[in-house]
Amino acid sequence: MSFDLKNMDLKGDLRLHEPMSNHTSWKTGGNVDYYYIAADKDDLAKFISGLPNSISITWVGLGSNLLVRDGGLSGAVVSVVGLFSELKKLNETEIYVGAGVPCAKAANFTAKNGLEGVEFLAGIPGTIGGALAMNAGAYGGEIWSYVNEVEIINRKGKTKIYEKKEFDISYRSVSISSDEWFISCKMKLGISKQKIVSERIKNMLRERANQQPLGKLSCGSVFRNPPNQYAAKLIDLCGLKGKRVGGAIISDKHSNFIINTGNATSSDIEKLIEFVQATVYEKHSIKLVPEVRIIGKNFTEVNDAIA
Repeated sequence: MSFDLKNMDLKGDLRLHEPMSNHTSWKTGGNVDYYYIAADKDDLAKFISGLPNSISITWVGLGSNLLVRDGGLSGAVVSVVGLFSELKKLNETEIYVGAGVPCAKAANFTAKNGLEGVEFLAGIPGTIGGALAMNAGAYGGEIWSYVNEVEIINRKGKTKIYEKKEFDISYRSVSISSDEWFISCKMKLGISKQKIVSERIKNMLRERANQQPLGKLSCGSVFRNPPNQYAAKLIDLCGLKGKRVGGAIISDKHSNFIINTGNATSSDIEKLIEFVQATVYEKHSIKLVPEVRIIGKNFTEVNDAIA
């Protein structure tokens, strides 16, 4: 796979055969053909619009909700780290947030400005763009409950504003074309006091630290909660805490977390995910749906293609 890079006049950092293990919170995953860190929005538009349609594009933030298989990815990965980082208050109750802003930074910004509603973002280890794409939430809150409008960029490098009503939004799911990506949003929040909102965030983070294996190589919660159920509780009832496949293990602190103990492969993690799904279904007749995004090729697929 190749195309003429010289005529694109790019300003950003283009890397060939970049290990995705450098860009995911699990620290696993094979190489991608092209990895691009754009210099600015115009440079990004030039890169994605200049790619042949035969080259797929994967949008990546902090890689906290992503499992890239060991055989790597075909196509191009666009990193938004360092891009779309604007964060500002528009009026008494509305804020503008770039897709590259870490969720925790956005939460702390709202507290500082005496705005309430998205305190739960403080515990989500990703960017606003990723949160928008999956309708991220915690502690009963979801980001799209507060979104008024979003700005997207499409494969042609053109930007467009969409209102919330133009999307189908559900639990951990948002309808958006595969050739469109979020670059910012406007959120409407409630008015409170800085001290009150900051205290809520502190309490949430304290609870999170008590319940979750922070500081370990994980993606956060692996599975969505089924209707009227908790994935972690179902996994607990199956006695799966501490279950291991290779270097991947189910956390003994929170069973909806899978930890890379240091030498796990993506295959280890995916096999453990599948084992959990099969066990919970066998014992409870409930199919757990991964919250983590699993993409790429297995080594067997790569070897078959070479053969």
